[in-house]
Amino acid sequence: MFPPLMLFLALAAFMGGCGAKHQIVITPLETPARGDVSLSSKKVAYVMKETDRHREVTSEGGGGDNVSYFPYRDLEKAIRDALRAVYSDVVVIKSFKDSNAIQQNDISFVFSPKIYTASDSESAFTWPPTQFYIELSFKVTDSTGKIVSRMKVAARGAAEYSEFKEDFGLAGRRAASELSEKLKKKIIANPNLH
Repeated sequence: MFPPLMLFLALAAFMGGCGAKHQIVITPLETPARGDVSLSSKKVAYVMKETDRHREVTSEGGGGDNVSYFPYRDLEKAIRDALRAVYSDVVVIKSFKDSNAIQQNDISFVFSPKIYTASDSESAFTWPPTQFYIELSFKVTDSTGKIVSRMKVAARGAAEYSEFKEDFGLAGRRAASELSEKLKKKIIANPNLH
């Protein structure tokens, strides 16, 4: 028989969740379509370092658990496809200071991203997040390294238990899809980036 203190601690641990960390993926479900007719003739690059691709982030899930994911790796497609929906050619480089890559590819603009994410769940019994938030900010430089624009785009995604039974990162994937579309529109609306 359990002593009263042990029983209380076991019950508290059960009610508070086990505090486990679960891996999810937040790649976009959809990204902007590329229409060749309206593309800008400019060539652009985005910065993606290997250290960023391998950067793991942990945020809240449900039931006292956490979720972990790789925001730069998972959101790279959202970024690349948003740029490809606006510009004729898009390449990836390791730094906005990589003058050789910028000159060799005749790059007009370099987009350097910073990504912030957060998640949450209203459920006390299931761990996948029901709410997901992504904020993407860019410093955009020209071929000489001069800053021509700063921009920020934010998106939210939500998923119910009945939806994410097969896709535990669904709220994040919906946020990523919205983010990609908003990024495309923000670039198009910015006269400094034409």
